[in-house]
Amino acid sequence: MEEKKEVVFSRIFDAKPERVWQVWTEPSLLAQWWGPRNVNIPECEVDLRVGGRIYIVMEAGEGMGQYKGMRWPMEGRFTVVEPKTKLAYQAKAWTEGQEETSNLEQVTEITFADVDGKTQMDLKVMVLKTGPAADMAVQGMQAGFTQQFEKLKEFLAKQ
Repeated sequence: MEEKKEVVFSRIFDAKPERVWQVWTEPSLLAQWWGPRNVNIPECEVDLRVGGRIYIVMEAGEGMGQYKGMRWPMEGRFTVVEPKTKLAYQAKAWTEGQEETSNLEQVTEITFADVDGKTQMDLKVMVLKTGPAADMAVQGMQAGFTQQFEKLKEFLAKQ
């Protein structure tokens, strides 16, 4: 699949931009809410600087049935780091053991804005290139990000 796909989200979180930025950029916090429901994050690295590495591994849990134990790494480099306002990175994700066919290359941009003490977060993902077995990942992006942002909302509410 060579056609580009763009996915855009806008959410308001009941937390200040500084806090939302923090949970996006501190690996120990990011690992607690990243990914759709029923995944765990056994590995999470963030080198928060332009050119720095972002590396996150999602692992399917019990609730993912036949996929339990499957791992989906994502590795990228930050292209924009504007503290508390904007992050961008270019990354590649894949299914462990199937990197050649399941790869998905993307550019992600996230902005954070204060709206009366809350945070408006806008996220845009542009899929640049996919392997022949990555169609399911692309088709599931909308649902996956929706679940991820629900987890983020719940995580912020507990803090």
